[in-house]
Amino acid sequence: MEDAFAQAVSLLASTVRLAVPLVLAALAGLFAERSGIVDIGLEGKMLAGAFAAACGAHLMGSPWAGLALAVVVAVAFSLVHGFACITHRGNQVVSGMALNVVAVGLTAVLAFAWFEEGGKTPTLPDPARFRPIELPFAAALDGVPYLGRFYSRLVSGHNALVYLAVLLIPVVAFVVFRTRFGLRLRAVGENPPAVDPAGISVARLRYLALVACGALCGIAGAYLSIAQSAAFQREMTAGKGFLALAALIFGKWMPVPTVLACLLFAFADAAQGRLQGVALPFVGVVPVQAIQALPYVLTVLLLAGFVGKAVAPKAIGVPYVKEK
Repeated sequence: MEDAFAQAVSLLASTVRLAVPLVLAALAGLFAERSGIVDIGLEGKMLAGAFAAACGAHLMGSPWAGLALAVVVAVAFSLVHGFACITHRGNQVVSGMALNVVAVGLTAVLAFAWFEEGGKTPTLPDPARFRPIELPFAAALDGVPYLGRFYSRLVSGHNALVYLAVLLIPVVAFVVFRTRFGLRLRAVGENPPAVDPAGISVARLRYLALVACGALCGIAGAYLSIAQSAAFQREMTAGKGFLALAALIFGKWMPVPTVLACLLFAFADAAQGRLQGVALPFVGVVPVQAIQALPYVLTVLLLAGFVGKAVAPKAIGVPYVKEK
């Protein structure tokens, strides 16, 4: 019984760690899309942030320096998206895809040119990474069955960005749904012509939303390269930005359901790692490729079943032209 509990706790701990970049990227998309901006460039911003974080941590020897640089670079990418979509009223889907393509190519080229290690950055030493944090009494309680192990192995032992992500969930929910800024942000995404005559700048609010979006994507990218891993690798986001966007749609652009969807996708990802090579009843050993596709298959099935019931902000994807 205790062995089964220990395995369940280990699976949940892996789920939490794998969910962090999805949660951060989904919260980033929440800001952008609630303001009326389609943002499929989450993947590119995360990738740019991951590369910047690894470079900053490598050069400065500090994970916080890497995190700061990741946020700056991801916000810059986000502002480029805003310049194309808000200032010049360009196609938001095309702009987001362009950001993704640029991020994939630029990070690989710069990694080759600067480090000459096959498109990756040098492996970071422990002081330049976010390392696991042991909470008070975790070691002492590890021997206590159930509750002690739950605290020491699931609650404790994560790095600072995991706890930051957990803290940001209620903060983002409060900002978007309980503040004047959040009310205006949602109004801009629903009916900008009604907001503009009240003296509220639609463009300014959408730019602020994209700044918040970029900052959260930068943190998500930094988590991948200097917390979960010890270096940047080519295309290391591996579709996580698109999974986060799927979770946002599945969660109907609401924080709590979106986070739950991220946890569900992360659970599928954690489970597929444990199912490889395991013989299932009446099936036998499932091919590795089929198990690795499990999170993406789950995403398609969920969206096929629920996306029709999800109502997006009414003004999303529609450029706003100020009336004269």
